[in-house]
Amino acid sequence: MEKSKVYFSDMHTTSDINLPQKLERLLRKAGMMDIDFKYKYVAIKLHFGELGNLAFLRPNYAKVVADLVKEGGGKPFLTDCNTLYVGSRKNALDHLETAYLNGFSPMQTGCHVIIGDGLKGTDETLVPINREYVKEAKIGRAIMDADIVISLTHFKGHESTGFGGALKNLGMGCGSRAGKMEQHNAGKPHVEQETCIGCGKCKKQCAHDAITIADRKSSIDHNKCVGCGRCIGVCPVDAIVTDLDEANDILNCKIAEYTEAVVKDRPCFHIALAVDISPNCDCHSENDIPIVPDVGMFASFDPVALDQACVDAVNRESVIQGSMLSKLPHVHHDHFTDTHPDTNWQTCLEHAEKIGLGSRSYELIRV
Repeated sequence: MEKSKVYFSDMHTTSDINLPQKLERLLRKAGMMDIDFKYKYVAIKLHFGELGNLAFLRPNYAKVVADLVKEGGGKPFLTDCNTLYVGSRKNALDHLETAYLNGFSPMQTGCHVIIGDGLKGTDETLVPINREYVKEAKIGRAIMDADIVISLTHFKGHESTGFGGALKNLGMGCGSRAGKMEQHNAGKPHVEQETCIGCGKCKKQCAHDAITIADRKSSIDHNKCVGCGRCIGVCPVDAIVTDLDEANDILNCKIAEYTEAVVKDRPCFHIALAVDISPNCDCHSENDIPIVPDVGMFASFDPVALDQACVDAVNRESVIQGSMLSKLPHVHHDHFTDTHPDTNWQTCLEHAEKIGLGSRSYELIRV
């Protein structure tokens, strides 16, 4: 089997070329402009960063991608789906405000922001894939309506999956609230009784008569609940929560299967920047110092090869003294496993390769 091509550029600059220009050169060399963008809607999937977190990618990088799409005659938009957890991106209004506060405005990036799964995280398309863990993926409708998908990923550590790369950006990131429920949870949501105010909004939203109210407190009947997560989106006091109790290995496999639902049957291209490599996800409202120095920019048509190349490159770097990783035992000789020993990032790439999403074997081409 022929190795996938992954293109790479480091972060060194000169008076003749800056980082946005280096990214543009990388994307042209990697073949992004071979895609027929003319008159096509192009979803640029990225993470806008939780408020308080400063490790997310600068909007300048998104502008490079959007400008190239427009050069090819396409109609780009930046997108992400609402979060399952309570935070500054739980609904589309807060999510948009967060995106703008973090610099992802049309004035800065040259294109609009569309939250992929709508106001409350319930606007979804059901995508049949019939895989081992997921039979029908629940993907944000605006993302599925796009003709082309480009993933623009901040490559970093992750407390549940080992690292967050292109597969997680696409699989988890494009899932609607119900899709994120399916990936993260073996069970269903429950009501924290001490927080509940008994307003009844969750009961009105439930299409399966699974919620009852007694003594001004809501309860969820798990025999009737289908795990759609709609009640989470409407609760005004965030009293309805999930357990996030799925085993990490299965979570990684589900992410791979959700990624397949996002990318199948349409052109896709993948970009990852291994910079500000924080130990945890950009979903945190804070970020610790990076675990290794900045590595560079990667691009490929193969998301599996891209993630593998990023992992390999990061693992070749020396640990930054004073970082979270420098204070942990290095027993695995793997920066991501040493940072989060309860995770196994290999499972996601192994499963993605198994289902034909891409190859872990790659040729690295320096640009």
